[in-house]
Amino acid sequence: MTDETSVRTGLPLLQPGQAQKEIVHNEALALIDLLIQPSVVTVGLNVPPATPATGACWIVGAAPTGDWGPHAQALAGWTPGGWRFAAPRAGMTVWREDLATLIRHDGAGWTAADITGGRVVIGGNKVVGAQGAAIADPVGGAVVDTSARATLSAVLVLLRSHGLIAA
Repeated sequence: MTDETSVRTGLPLLQPGQAQKEIVHNEALALIDLLIQPSVVTVGLNVPPATPATGACWIVGAAPTGDWGPHAQALAGWTPGGWRFAAPRAGMTVWREDLATLIRHDGAGWTAADITGGRVVIGGNKVVGAQGAAIADPVGGAVVDTSARATLSAVLVLLRSHGLIAA
């Protein structure tokens, strides 16, 4: 942080005795508008769109050109005053419109955001919880058990592939 910008988001700060404080204030509001509930058209563009819609945002690619030149990996938003940029921070989460998914900056780059938690509840009912203990595959039995063993084995494979029980 300098004495001119905020620590986390780089918002411009008003200074004592500063003339035209409304300019700095409006710039801060434009950046806040990009950062509150951020949503981007897509991720990884290196060339700015030719005719962006006001309010539309993108995640700049690794080798940007033009107006995006010095802003690799940044959140870029088009405003009536031109492009505004917000540098990513570890943990920043953004809605990616083209894939209808969340993405998160991990401190090094943008990745698909994992959904983490202790359980999934739908309609008030827990449908997925912590991974259960491993269950041994069925063995032995007579010929009549072949069909039942095959079905049980298929169920176990599916439960393991979803991580619901340990392998």
